[in-house]
Amino acid sequence: MELRHLRYFVAVAEELHFRRAAERLHVAQPAISEQVRKLEAELGVLLLRRTPRQVELTPAGAAFLEEARRVLSAADTAARTARRARARDLGRLRVGYMPDSLPSVVGHTLSRFSAGAPGIEVALEPGAPLRLAAAVREGRLDVAVVALPVAAPGLRVTSLQREGAVCAVPSSSPLASAPSLAPAQLGQTPLVVLPRAVNPAFHDGVISAWSRAGLVADPREPSEPVVPHALLDVAAGAGVAILPASAAERHSLPGVRFVPLEDELGTEIATLSRDPQSTLVAGFIRAARSAARAAQLAGDSRARRAELARV
Repeated sequence: MELRHLRYFVAVAEELHFRRAAERLHVAQPAISEQVRKLEAELGVLLLRRTPRQVELTPAGAAFLEEARRVLSAADTAARTARRARARDLGRLRVGYMPDSLPSVVGHTLSRFSAGAPGIEVALEPGAPLRLAAAVREGRLDVAVVALPVAAPGLRVTSLQREGAVCAVPSSSPLASAPSLAPAQLGQTPLVVLPRAVNPAFHDGVISAWSRAGLVADPREPSEPVVPHALLDVAAGAGVAILPASAAERHSLPGVRFVPLEDELGTEIATLSRDPQSTLVAGFIRAARSAARAAQLAGDSRARRAELARV
């Protein structure tokens, strides 16, 4: 039994006329007659009594009509619910991000996107780069902001900016007064670095930076794989934490000072998306690139002012 069989029967039962029912449904009359006969055969019950002059419901047909209407109404409700859910999904952008490496460009991107696409819901989901890439690939996320490199076969990678690194040092340490620090200046100072799974690109960059300086990095991990715990370890005298530069924008702790790290240690921030992209994803990436350009111009301007101040 199919829904169309029920619709054909209900139309005939309400019109009590096969031709008018056919016109109402915009189908050929023989098709309606045939499908109603098949329905009766399947049920083993005569639903309509036909005579050359009229069509009328049998008692079984009258009882079946009430239930058929209920089934069709429920099916229509289900269809409307599905369409509304789809409409909500079309008006929703799912964005993944790395919680412990969140450059300001991400916040500016969200602000620009929301201004350009009012009414669109943005759902944010934190995660490690590999998990975010898998979620985008499988369609559970629309776009993700990650640090490169990350395995992203089949995904579109859009570079945004490079993010540097900072050293979180105890305020009481002589290192805290330095304008910047290089790996060689830290020497054998114990390092605190977030687990590699949190941000593989940055973790590997720390190891490489120390290797270029002729040092062996042997970082310890904080008790919890998050920036606040790394800062607590620094305050407790466990060493110096090497963190993405965005950590200094988003976190602070009494007794800890952030000092820029002098090195090529930097990770490239990029978006991951599927191809072809949706209109919303394309709009988000345009906003991200615009925010990145604005951040670059602002950084260049600050650098020029600092240079002039030294002259």
